[in-house]
Amino acid sequence: MASAAASAAAIPAEPQPLTGVRLIVAAFALALANFVVVLDMTIANVSVPHIAGGLAVSPTQGTWVITSYAVADAIAVPLTGWLAMRFGTVRWFMISIIGFGIFSFLCGISSTLDALILFRVLQGLAGGPLMPLSQILLLRIFPKKKAGIGLAIWAMTTTTAPILGPILGGAISDNWTWPWIFFINLPVVAICGFGVFSLLTPFETKREKARIDTVGLILLVVSVGAFQIMLDTGREHDWFASTWIVGLAVLAAISFAAFVIWELTDANPVVNLRIFRFRGFSFATVAISLGFGAFFSQVVLTPLWLQQVAGYTATETGYIVAWIGVFAVLFSPIAAGLIGKIDIRISICAGILWMAMTSVLRASWNADVNYWTLALPHLLQGMGMPFFFVGLTALALSSVPEKDQTSAAGLMSFLRTLSGAMGTAMATTAWDSASRTSRSELASSLNDPGATMSALERAGLTLEQARGVIDRLVEVQAATQGVLHLFLASGTIFLIAAAAVWCAPLPKRVSMGTAH
Repeated sequence: MASAAASAAAIPAEPQPLTGVRLIVAAFALALANFVVVLDMTIANVSVPHIAGGLAVSPTQGTWVITSYAVADAIAVPLTGWLAMRFGTVRWFMISIIGFGIFSFLCGISSTLDALILFRVLQGLAGGPLMPLSQILLLRIFPKKKAGIGLAIWAMTTTTAPILGPILGGAISDNWTWPWIFFINLPVVAICGFGVFSLLTPFETKREKARIDTVGLILLVVSVGAFQIMLDTGREHDWFASTWIVGLAVLAAISFAAFVIWELTDANPVVNLRIFRFRGFSFATVAISLGFGAFFSQVVLTPLWLQQVAGYTATETGYIVAWIGVFAVLFSPIAAGLIGKIDIRISICAGILWMAMTSVLRASWNADVNYWTLALPHLLQGMGMPFFFVGLTALALSSVPEKDQTSAAGLMSFLRTLSGAMGTAMATTAWDSASRTSRSELASSLNDPGATMSALERAGLTLEQARGVIDRLVEVQAATQGVLHLFLASGTIFLIAAAAVWCAPLPKRVSMGTAH
């Protein structure tokens, strides 16, 4: 008892915020950790053919490399609050970052698909808590008046990493070999671990020996795992025409209902769902989940359309989508600086409406647009992103007591990750369906295709080649119409998210995660 009391007394209740070079180094280490974990969600997407070829499996089997990480990451994120309470925030951050590095290395040296999937699961479990933990620690190391800068740094790495993932993954796979998409994590892990261990030890939190909610944990794993697998494999199994998908849906629904009931009635839940009793947190979470789902669906659909339909290479696509990070970086300090000076709901709503406007701009594209017509919506969208992400995170965390902030951050990160997965699955499925519908309509309304085929044959093409040309033209236009409809749908979802913001009460004082 005496030793426990001495240990607790050794942990300062309110450590002094960092300043100067120490603050810069610590913030860089935390932001880099968040960046590399989020990056690994998408870096393998374009590398699946290389991985499948290297391990002698089909591309369909190769997609489990993505699914396994996403499922594990989504499951681990909401456990952050309990883990931080049980082991300490800084201590669990160090365990997570070291584990992430070890399992990244093991992924890179895997020689079978089974081994790679196993280590991707463990990599996701290790990396999941790093997102909310880095967010909480960034808020703690900055002085209260400058905490917005810390949150802006976190939001910037969270939003830009998924965009850079496919670009970096493609470049590495094309120019080196696929294991290097995992090996590049190792120096990053070393830098982050050293920086946090050296500078953030005074910010350790007190540990509490709360029991493990085994039942809640099992229900969480089953419900999220079944739901994520259903989303990721639904298209290839024709969704609910498949007994497999129906079974996964039923399992996910029943286990999720049981999970909610258990967590709301258990004395020490593994995920503190009672945080939703704070109306500000609830509606801020709804808004960020809807907005991130719409945003991430655009992040996935745009490169697919550019490469599969518009004829752009992976490198050219990267040069287009990379513009989204320019204003996101420049406007993050502005978004953070406005917090506490105006009604935060105004800046959040303005940011979301701006992102809705850029969705309408995307809906004006066609298969023959020039580079800057494609780049402009990405460039402009970056202006709204900081107000959306920084503002909503501040509103959500300011709506809960300080003792619940770690749990709240983990729960919000979990729902944002899940919304991104849902948005991706729903958008790709809807695009396929919309493209088929548009193709049928275009094929039935072609203006004298016989004359066109005759002209192509006179130009030297065979009958089959002429048919192929017309078929390709119809396919391109159908796919383009389909993706434009989805851009408009994303814009509508942004509008709903903007409306949800006004259902959240304004805290008396928004102070980047401290409720007043």
